[in-house]
Amino acid sequence: MVTGYSFRPRGWALALAAAGCAAGIALGNWQSDRAAQKRTAGAAVEQVSLRGIFEPKYTVLLDNKLYRGRPGYEVVQPLRLDGGRHVVVNRGWIASGPRRDQLPDIRTPVGEIALTGVRQTRFAQAYAPPVAPEAAQREGKVWQNVTLERFAAWSGLVLEPYVVVQHSEADDGLVRDWPRAGAGVEVHESYALQWYSLAVLSVAMFVALNIKRARR
Repeated sequence: MVTGYSFRPRGWALALAAAGCAAGIALGNWQSDRAAQKRTAGAAVEQVSLRGIFEPKYTVLLDNKLYRGRPGYEVVQPLRLDGGRHVVVNRGWIASGPRRDQLPDIRTPVGEIALTGVRQTRFAQAYAPPVAPEAAQREGKVWQNVTLERFAAWSGLVLEPYVVVQHSEADDGLVRDWPRAGAGVEVHESYALQWYSLAVLSVAMFVALNIKRARR
């Protein structure tokens, strides 16, 4: 009697392992990208002072933003500068209403204002399926992410190639208790390691469960 091993996985097992591996890699890459964003933000914080007029017509609410455990939105609006160009500004956080279909009332300063904040190349991105810039034209005011490309396609405005997170106070009811730039890098790196480990575990379990001892 000769004893050996055979490897004959079934199709469903291969599909399940591939899905687990792909999900682990995708989520690990997302967490690694978030860590890189925060590391870059912490290393290059640039304070800016601007004067302009907010355009409430083009208000976007960033969804799923928690503040001290309470759900809400971050308010994003363009600030019109001299010359007609615009800067996309994250003005701050506001609590959500009792129902999802009731959006909060946003108070926008009238006339020209002075604003200080932190200049960034882009806003932090939450994990979500990619959306083409032209698709933003069909969306409402509640988004998962804001990028300059999507905002320009949706609004038709000419935008400066950077965004600003507002730090100056204003009588608008918004919360601007922003985390320290660069904070949370270790957390994202830890999550990335966990997701990559899931990808490796999916492959290891697939191989281990489909190797069988054969007797001839």
